[in-house]
Amino acid sequence: MLDGLGEYCAEVLAEHDCPSVSVAVAERGKVVLAEAYGLADMAAGRPATPGTAYVLASITKPMTATAVCVAADEGLLDLDAPVPGEFAWPAPTLRQLLWHRGGFGAHYDFQYGDGVDGRTIDADRYAVLYREPGSGFEYANLGYRALGQALEAASGQELGKFVRERVFEPLGLKGCRLGATYTGAGDSAVPYSIDGRPYPQRRTSHPGATLGWADAGELAVFAQSYERLLKPATALAVRDALPINGRLGYGLGWCVSYGGGGPVVQSHGGRMGGVAVMVAAVPEQQLSVAVLTNSTGSTARDAIVRHVLGALVPGYTDELISPVLDDPERPVELPEGAWAGRISTPEGDVPVELRLLADRRVELRLDGKTATGPAVASEAWDLRLALPLQLPTADARVNSPLLALGLRLGEGRLTGVACAHKDGDRGGWLGNFLSHRCELRPAP
Repeated sequence: MLDGLGEYCAEVLAEHDCPSVSVAVAERGKVVLAEAYGLADMAAGRPATPGTAYVLASITKPMTATAVCVAADEGLLDLDAPVPGEFAWPAPTLRQLLWHRGGFGAHYDFQYGDGVDGRTIDADRYAVLYREPGSGFEYANLGYRALGQALEAASGQELGKFVRERVFEPLGLKGCRLGATYTGAGDSAVPYSIDGRPYPQRRTSHPGATLGWADAGELAVFAQSYERLLKPATALAVRDALPINGRLGYGLGWCVSYGGGGPVVQSHGGRMGGVAVMVAAVPEQQLSVAVLTNSTGSTARDAIVRHVLGALVPGYTDELISPVLDDPERPVELPEGAWAGRISTPEGDVPVELRLLADRRVELRLDGKTATGPAVASEAWDLRLALPLQLPTADARVNSPLLALGLRLGEGRLTGVACAHKDGDRGGWLGNFLSHRCELRPAP
C-alpha cells in the first residue's frame, strides 16, 4: 500500500523546502518499514538514513510520562500527590500535570550556543498557576518540567539517565536518548530553520518536555511497546484521556482519539525550531507510524503523515491526531472605552493602557510605545489581541519581541495573561514564550 513512498516523499520535501524525512512503520512490536529521504546535514551532504536520530520536541512528553508512571508503579511517586511549591491555588498533582491540567500557563525557553546576549531564562519565576488545577486544559511545558524535577527528587537520578535505564533499555531501544545533544552511537539530523539555516546546540529549562532523541523505527516501536513496562491498571490510565476537543483527549502523556466511528489512535506530535515530528499508534491494528523531519515548517511532515496513515488505517482522518482546542472565535462584545492596569512580571509590574475602538480594533500603550490592531473574542476569552510591542523586561528582550493578550471580564475587571513571544524563526532563532498575569480596570 506504500509503493511509491520514496517518490512521494521526494516531491513533498522539494515542494516545502524540507531537508529530510525519516519514516517507519511497526507492526506487533517489529519494524516492517524504515526509509529515509533527503539530507540530514546539508552542508556536509550527509544523507538521512533509517538509523539517523532526530530531536523529538514534544514527543519527549510520552517518554517522560512513561518514566513517571514506571516510578509510580514502583512506589517512588504517587500520581495523586501534590507537587511541592507555593501556589495561588492548591498545588497540582502529578496526574494533573501529566494531563496538562495543572494550572500552569504556556511557556517555552531556549538558549542557543552561548545565548543571544549571554542571558538564560529562569523558569522558576514563570512557574505560577493561571487557573485552578483540574479546571481546564492548558498545554504546559512547565508541568512536564515539574514532573522531571519530581522524578529526579524521588529517584536520585538525573532525568535522562532514569529514562534511559528504566524506559529505553528495558524496551531494547538502544538509540533513544534524552538530553541537549545526541549521545547515541549513530548519527543525528541537523535541525534547520524554515529558511534553511542550521540551528546551533540548544538548552532549555524543560528537557523532559522537548529534548528527546530517536530514530523513526525505535520511536514507532516505543509507541506500541511502552505499556510492557507498566502495571495493567496504569496502562489503562494512560489512555484515560480527558477531552480537549470533539475528537481528541489528552491522557497521561498521549493524545487519544474517541468517537466519530473511526479507529482509536494514540498519538503525539512535536514542533520547535528545526523540528517537526509525529508518532501515532493504532492499538486495534497493533500498528504504529513515526514521521520525523528536520525543519521548523510542519507542512512536509503533515503531508507525509496523512499519506502513510491514510494508506494503512481505514477510516483515518487528520482530526484523530489534531489537538486543536475547541475555542471558536466570536465578535468582541465589550463596549468602547479605556482600561488601565498592569502586567505582572518577575521583574516587577509594568503599567499598560488599553483602548477599545469603534471598529473592533484595540490600541495598546506600553513602555511609552503604542500599537493598534484587530481584536477578537472566543469562548474562553472576552478579548484576544496580538501586537508588535515588546514587554520591557530583560527576559523579553532576549528573544520575545511581540505581545499577545487574552483577557476575561469579571467583577468589573479584565484579567488574564500577557505572553511575550516571537513569530517563528525567519531571521534569528525561535524565541521564548513567556506568560505573565495581566489585570486591567476601567480608566477614569
